[in-house]
Amino acid sequence: MKAKKRNYKKEYKKFQSSSTQKKRRALRNKLRRLLAKKGKVKKGDGKDVHHKGKRVTVMSASKNRGMKEKSRLKGSKRNG
Repeated sequence: MKAKKRNYKKEYKKFQSSSTQKKRRALRNKLRRLLAKKGKVKKGDGKDVHHKGKRVTVMSASKNRGMKEKSRLKGSKRNG
């Protein structure tokens, strides 16, 4: 039996347009702006907002920091 071809573009669009994803993205953007205001990250520095602990939704700048993207990918196949 042949597998049905997936429409990845449609799946991506559906996922990104869901209300929960919109709220999560808005929260991440808000946190990024907060850390930029405090001087921990800035545009084009190649850093991701790193969250201490398991909760991504923590909005305090003391619990979060900017971290180089490559360090986040240690051990990953993407790490080049």
